[in-house]
Amino acid sequence: MRTDAVNETLEGLRKAGVSIACYLPDSLLKELYPALVEASDIRAIPVANEGEGAAICGGVWLSGKRAVLVMENSGLRAAAEPLARLGLGAGIPVVMIMSFRGDLGEPNWWAIPHGITMEPMLGALRIPYKVVRRVDGIRDAISEAYRTAQASLHHAAVVLAGECTLPAVG
Repeated sequence: MRTDAVNETLEGLRKAGVSIACYLPDSLLKELYPALVEASDIRAIPVANEGEGAAICGGVWLSGKRAVLVMENSGLRAAAEPLARLGLGAGIPVVMIMSFRGDLGEPNWWAIPHGITMEPMLGALRIPYKVVRRVDGIRDAISEAYRTAQASLHHAAVVLAGECTLPAVG
């Protein structure tokens, strides 16, 4: 992930009032995780699986604070049950930022299913989302996701792709 994409993501989270970031690392967002850990105003919590991260983020929302779940899009399948219970059952929103593995042009055979299943899973869980392919769209997409989650009392997702997930240079 390029430095400008990391910075835009952090600024978007700050603008949205996020104080806690749960994350399960993936290679497309690998530069974001140390930046979250180093941020003095955002508490970074590594999780064992995405379902655990969704549950923690839901608990944070109940406390009146804002959290984000950062993961690869394959984590949507792993978190489906907690997300269904929190969003569809209890009206407890979780905002997610995920990388778009399996997007058109994906070079890894093992990642293709992530792209094939992401949008149907988001649809089945009734999660509105935005695929962001340009760095200059990250900050606004994060703000929009939090506005939607707050208004709907349901989840929202920002899916980073294109230049947003290009490797850092240097």
